Amino acid sequence: MKFGMRKPSIKKMIAARTSPKRFIAHSLGVKAPRGWGWLTNPKRAAYNRVYSRTTFSFWSLLKSLFGGRR
Repeated sequence: MKFGMRKPSIKKMIAARTSPKRFIAHSLGVKAPRGWGWLTNPKRAAYNRVYSRTTFSFWSLLKSLFGGRR
């Protein structure tokens, strides 16, 4: 498991937002409500919960350094 800052990847950010799978799921409305990750894929949900609590984003670091929105 990773600890500390996540390394940003512009290529992966764009790929995640423009993937055909995401477009189809959003356009058809075939999405589970927030918090249902435990039902759809418990193993991934557990991993993501631990990962998000042990790492922080480069962008959140910049936001905290330079103020961001208040």
